[in-house]
Amino acid sequence: MDYKAIVFERKDGIAYVTLNRPEVLNARNRQMREELIAAVTAIRSDPEVRVVILTGAGERSFSAGRDLKEAAQEKVGVVAARQAKMEVGDTEMIARLNKPVIAAINGFALGGGCELALACDIRVAVEGAKVGLPEVSRGMIPGSGGTQRLSRVVGLGKALELILTGGVIDAEEACRIGLVNKVVPRDQLMAAAEEYARAIATKAPIAVVFAKEAVREGYEMSLDDGLRLETDLSALLRTTEDVKEGARAFVEKRAPQWRGQ
Repeated sequence: MDYKAIVFERKDGIAYVTLNRPEVLNARNRQMREELIAAVTAIRSDPEVRVVILTGAGERSFSAGRDLKEAAQEKVGVVAARQAKMEVGDTEMIARLNKPVIAAINGFALGGGCELALACDIRVAVEGAKVGLPEVSRGMIPGSGGTQRLSRVVGLGKALELILTGGVIDAEEACRIGLVNKVVPRDQLMAAAEEYARAIATKAPIAVVFAKEAVREGYEMSLDDGLRLETDLSALLRTTEDVKEGARAFVEKRAPQWRGQ
């Protein structure tokens, strides 16, 4: 695909996806959403990609959310609009990706941009970045997973506070409440994201996929159901060559050579 609204690169087992509309704070238009879906589809089927880093172009914004200029020109009925929301879009594709995704938040992460970050597994932000879901100020609600994912990350009370007031918080406060994992100076953002990525990429690939599934899926289940899922995935892992390689490498005091089998 000829990407224009994003930059998509792959290097040393890491896929780099950069939202690339810095002139409008990386606002998400239809083209960007379609390109994100294409990139995530390619990543899912690429065995060489072990982890993803998602960031924004420029120094001002990860993504300021939906392109409201484009949205204002759309004419969609209520039923059609709801049906479109029920389809799997770019944010949900990222959330469902079987490989870990790290959000490198380089500035504003507002509205749909914040929802993109919430769909990721780990979030690193630059000092002074602004994060929030201000949709109620525009007559909307967070409609790409924000009303559901924020409460699962920061708790019900804090999620209601942020969503109902449309409040925007800085990266430091976001880190304090658990919305962001780490806050770093701007010149250290990609290094911090890559540190996480490389740590993940050195681990057994099937184990990483199953670990993410166990945590993500298990979080939505009862404890008993989650434990059953964990048991099933653990049993499947015991049949892999990588489990044997991990044991051999430990005994032989060397780094394991994972085959993803």
